[in-house]
Amino acid sequence: MRLLPTFLAILVCCATGARADERPYVNDLPAPEGRKDLEVIQSALVEALPQAREATVCIEIGEGSGSGVIVSPDGLVLTAAHVSGGVGKEVTVVLEDGKKLKARTLGLESETDAAMIQIEEEGTYPFVEIDRDSSTRLGDWVFSIGHSGGFDKDRGSVVRVGRIVRIAHSTIQSDCSLIGGDSGGPLFDLTGRLIGIHSRVGMALAENNHVPMTEYTRNWDALKNGEFIGEGPFAKKPVKGSGFLGLATESHPKGLRVMKVGKKTPAEDAGVKEGDVITSFNGKNFKDRKELQDELKEMAADDEVVLEIDRGGETKTLTFHLGER
Repeated sequence: MRLLPTFLAILVCCATGARADERPYVNDLPAPEGRKDLEVIQSALVEALPQAREATVCIEIGEGSGSGVIVSPDGLVLTAAHVSGGVGKEVTVVLEDGKKLKARTLGLESETDAAMIQIEEEGTYPFVEIDRDSSTRLGDWVFSIGHSGGFDKDRGSVVRVGRIVRIAHSTIQSDCSLIGGDSGGPLFDLTGRLIGIHSRVGMALAENNHVPMTEYTRNWDALKNGEFIGEGPFAKKPVKGSGFLGLATESHPKGLRVMKVGKKTPAEDAGVKEGDVITSFNGKNFKDRKELQDELKEMAADDEVVLEIDRGGETKTLTFHLGER
């Protein structure tokens, strides 16, 4: 059943009512049969929504963004693999109030689109409980949250209400309307438990797929340990030797002297200049260019590089990502 626009507006208004621990009876109705049923849905949503929105974050990576949700007080975030984009990447997590935090991508499951991110700044963060019992059933009322189109502090995260229309082995499908920027955001049941993460926006706005919590719980340790699982299609496995730096060097008593910096290369974009002396490359000191070349053979495109350079006696640190050959 499609909810009328006026009903959608009512759902996000304040209301009173206790959140039931048991399964809401409205889940088992083909459609709400009257005002009482609508008020049950409304009351459950109003009870669960504040905590859910507070834990939902925007994830900024380069020029793009997606969504995610915090699931532990120390800042563990669940999102989609195609949002995180890889393992060990620096990203920015934006809280509901607009505060930006440094974070790093952990592991991902590239075949089902599951991923984890860890906020690196110390703190105690708002979080939600996940559904570890796979209690979701076909027809259940749910609500989705996401930073549609990117973070907007004045608007806040966007909430949509719908029902589960299909359950498969590694996918939940709902009729909650999602758009770009929602990917990686949370799907909740009426009690506020996290049941899925937004993955694929359907051809129609009301046909969208979510990664169920089972895909996270069964790979929990591997994801937390930063493993890249599977062969795609939601994330591309790094290829060793595909990284491109874009400079030529020669030996120097302090390390490697930069002889030439290529035009429109990662090195030039990062601010490396001819005459700079590289004293440290990702914490390692190289005395000849072959050592640097051997190191690059073990690295992939988009891997992070931290260069410490000596420029006329002044020490600078440059952090950037390798390009692709």
